[in-house]
Amino acid sequence: MFNYHQKSHTTLHFINVDISILMQIEGFSKSPSAVDVTFSELLVGSKLLSASGASQLSSTPVSPLIDTRIPSIRFRTPQNMPLLFPSQDTLHDVFHPAIPFGRPSGSSQTQSSVVAPKRTPLQARSELYPTWSAVEDVKNKANALSAEATKEFEKASAKAQAKAGHIELYSAKYYAACTFGGLLACGLTHTAVTPLDLVKCRRQVDSKMYTGNFQAWGKIARAEGFRGIYTGWGPTFFGYSAQGAFKYGGYEFFKKWYADLAGAENAAKYKTSLYLTASASAEFIADVALCPFEAVKVRMQTTIPPFAKGTFDGISTITAKEGFGGLYKGLYPLWGRQIPYTMMKFASFETIVEMIYDRLPGQKSDYGKGAQTAVSFTGGYLAGILCAIVSHPADVMVSKLNANRQVGEAFGAAMGRIYKDIGFTGLWNGLPVRIVMIGTLTGLQWMIYDYFKIFMGFPTTGGAVPAAQKS
Repeated sequence: MFNYHQKSHTTLHFINVDISILMQIEGFSKSPSAVDVTFSELLVGSKLLSASGASQLSSTPVSPLIDTRIPSIRFRTPQNMPLLFPSQDTLHDVFHPAIPFGRPSGSSQTQSSVVAPKRTPLQARSELYPTWSAVEDVKNKANALSAEATKEFEKASAKAQAKAGHIELYSAKYYAACTFGGLLACGLTHTAVTPLDLVKCRRQVDSKMYTGNFQAWGKIARAEGFRGIYTGWGPTFFGYSAQGAFKYGGYEFFKKWYADLAGAENAAKYKTSLYLTASASAEFIADVALCPFEAVKVRMQTTIPPFAKGTFDGISTITAKEGFGGLYKGLYPLWGRQIPYTMMKFASFETIVEMIYDRLPGQKSDYGKGAQTAVSFTGGYLAGILCAIVSHPADVMVSKLNANRQVGEAFGAAMGRIYKDIGFTGLWNGLPVRIVMIGTLTGLQWMIYDYFKIFMGFPTTGGAVPAAQKS
């Protein structure tokens, strides 16, 4: 047998033909040094070979079998005779994308000589079309999931409102609902950022303990395990849930109460003073509920290993050694930290939200639930940055007093001793960490709180109490 091969670009096609069949072709029996075989002659030979049962067509490359009688064989294919099977380039053009990635230019004999039109400056490159299609597919799926989530939210909201009944604004049930919304907003968010709070408290007590957040978390995880990163989450959850309930519920109550005392016209005219007074009154009460849990939290986070196993174990340990007053020895600095913080938090939030809506087209009521909660998060984050700066010195002092105040030591004497040790610059230890933490906290709190108000059918927070319309 001999092996014939034809090179079509990068692919070699092999056909094995029995020599005895070729001997029947005219001119082959003379054993020339080079035999020219036409395509039609090979077809005749193939049919004869097929009839005799000795033909084998193979698409697998094989080594050529050289017969001594046939040094070389040339196969002549007429120029106007098409091949039996489509070429590689034909298959590529039919089944492959329009853009042949990685194909060398000029490799196809059938490649069109027409030059593609030049791309305009604003026209995207054609090779980016598959990526654009994938991005659009992801966007469509995200929109479908968002629409489904919105539908489920509206169904749950309607069910909750039907179960609770109609709740009038500024009624007892309204304030109770706002209290529960504040509990969720503060309790969940403060618990979520416990790892940040842990590093912040320890760096306030000892600024040389850690060099950064990630280094601190790695060191804590190696020494205390993964649970060590969440040291103090229990008192954080209980304490800030109670504080959030009194803070947000109390703010709604005092804002309406002071507005009624001042009158609608004065409430609109002096709205910033109204926000400051209402938030300070609410925080004054909220800190009384927070203080015992804050004392346990700070001691758990600043003692290595923690002095107590849990929240209530810590309360029992402190009261056994120092009495009930040991839980409230940080109340004054807590007021000094939280009241300015909350005043800035609520007043700046209300003002920022008003400014955002003033610069947006249309009215606040023209925007949907998602847009209003996005405004709430933005306003809350910006307000949180201001809150962190205003209240940080007092926050450092609270951590120092809860960790280093001696039994029976007077409040003023303890503050003087601590300030002498750390100086003015020491009051700003951990400020960058606290800005990130408080900004995120405040933004998430306002978003959760206003989303809960939407869930219950209430308007979102933002703006002063509307003035009564004159007849």
